[in-house]
Amino acid sequence: MNAEGVVHPWKVPVPVPVSPSAVRTSGAPGPAPRRLFREPSATASAVLLVTGFVLLSLNTRVAFGQLGPLAPVAGFGTGAVTLLGLLPPLCMGAFAPVVPLVRRRLGEERGLFAASVLLLAGAVVRMLGMPGLLVGTALVGVATAVVNVLVPVFVRSRFAPRRAGVMMGVHALSMGAGSAIVAALMVPVWRAGGHAWEPAIGVAVIPAALAALGIAPQLRYGKRDVKPERVRVRVRLLGGDKGLGGGRGLGGDRGLAWSLIVFFGLQTLLFYTTLAWLPAILVASGVAEGPAGTMQSLFIVGVAVGGFLTPVLAAARTDQRPHLLVVLLVCASGYAGLLAAPAAAPALWSFVLGAGLGGGQAVSGVLYVKRGRDHDHVAALSTAAQTGGYLLAAAGPVAAAALHTATDGWTVPLLVLTGVLLPSAAASMRAGRDRPVRN
Repeated sequence: MNAEGVVHPWKVPVPVPVSPSAVRTSGAPGPAPRRLFREPSATASAVLLVTGFVLLSLNTRVAFGQLGPLAPVAGFGTGAVTLLGLLPPLCMGAFAPVVPLVRRRLGEERGLFAASVLLLAGAVVRMLGMPGLLVGTALVGVATAVVNVLVPVFVRSRFAPRRAGVMMGVHALSMGAGSAIVAALMVPVWRAGGHAWEPAIGVAVIPAALAALGIAPQLRYGKRDVKPERVRVRVRLLGGDKGLGGGRGLGGDRGLAWSLIVFFGLQTLLFYTTLAWLPAILVASGVAEGPAGTMQSLFIVGVAVGGFLTPVLAAARTDQRPHLLVVLLVCASGYAGLLAAPAAAPALWSFVLGAGLGGGQAVSGVLYVKRGRDHDHVAALSTAAQTGGYLLAAAGPVAAAALHTATDGWTVPLLVLTGVLLPSAAASMRAGRDRPVRN
């Protein structure tokens, strides 16, 4: 603790026992008291923070990437796939408004830890037959709502501002990597488990447990009685280090809030609809079931790549509109490939589409951080965008299934998904523009 009473961000005070002989009535200093525990160094604390953040991110989308590869081989019906695709965005949108209360009561660190424990519980419940799969998916959706809203606030409050884009990119890259690895394991584990889907679903328990363990060291910050400063992570990619702070609410710029809701909501609709139905689209075009599951993994790899590069590049600029338009053009290229020649180059179309949708999902976190005045405003923007956005996105898998049934094919659903990019582009013009926010 320095002269102003500010605690060093990485040195948490610990009780220090003092022997009676060390107390001197004369007021002269006695021998230095011994510490019961070694204080963590700044480097060790930074490593714990970044490691926990990565493990948390690796687990965030694991459960949602399992269904696509399993559905064609495990015999899930259209109704089950539709409902399981509907539950995550519906739960995330419905429970996002509750997250500010969680943040006020617990703070970001404890809120993220509680969400990690709930994610672990949901991963376990999902192994208990079809009813457990539905209930567990809902639990995972609720927990993910907490993570989604708190991560941009956590990044802004714990990392240097010019690292915000890098850390949001790391978050997206880790989400994609964790989901891709688990998705790639689904069919092999299904086969090894005697063609039972429960052991394959159970794979998600491992990253969920690691996430809870990884974020646990941050509990020492509690509700910010001892408020840590940002960590200046040395990532030699963008350069620069500065601090950031503040604290208020959403403010009067409803145009910004609505543009974020529409952009994020439409991008999320496209993402979860494609995630749910991509293997089925490829199987219908003549791709075998096993390779179709592999294409789902390539799609998620693309999500990871686009999710890392887009925030890093967008955060380096004050105006993100060019980056948003490039993301939408990449998405359009992927959908065009699936429409024109899905079986000719499924790996290419899956990766390109994943890169575009991953970039669109991840750059939203940068928009919250860039457009927000302070931590509270970032939290308010994140909550508003994710509440409206996920509720809007919940219609995607259901609408795609209905269109597929009505037209007996995937051409019309793909055309509609491609058309959704147009209003998304219109919404991005306000969300991506650097303009002072009205109080």
